[in-house]
Amino acid sequence: MNARGALGRYGEDLAARLLTDAGMAVIERNWRCRAGEVDIVARDGDALVFCEVKTRRSDGFEHPMAAVTPVKAERLRRLAEIWLERHGGPPAGGVRIDLIGVIVPRRGAPVTEHARGVS
Repeated sequence: MNARGALGRYGEDLAARLLTDAGMAVIERNWRCRAGEVDIVARDGDALVFCEVKTRRSDGFEHPMAAVTPVKAERLRRLAEIWLERHGGPPAGGVRIDLIGVIVPRRGAPVTEHARGVS
């Protein structure tokens, strides 16, 4: 795994911990199909949550959440539809797409930001 992959994996690990600490259950990580990948699928009560995780070093110019363009948001919606088709449809509590941004500074603790229902 290269440094970029390791940084992404670290951010996803932090995001999964953030979700479980918030009372959610992580169902799947890095679910893939031909259309792409969902970083984290979690259950929040009766709702199903599809999470995109973006991790950046603090010396970058762009906030991690700015990396989710309208095209990427549409891809996430399509991936959620495919996942639901393959896993029996949406739950009673509905479906939501969340975004978790992780900023990893050169020194100190990483900063995480969780935006619910972004798409």
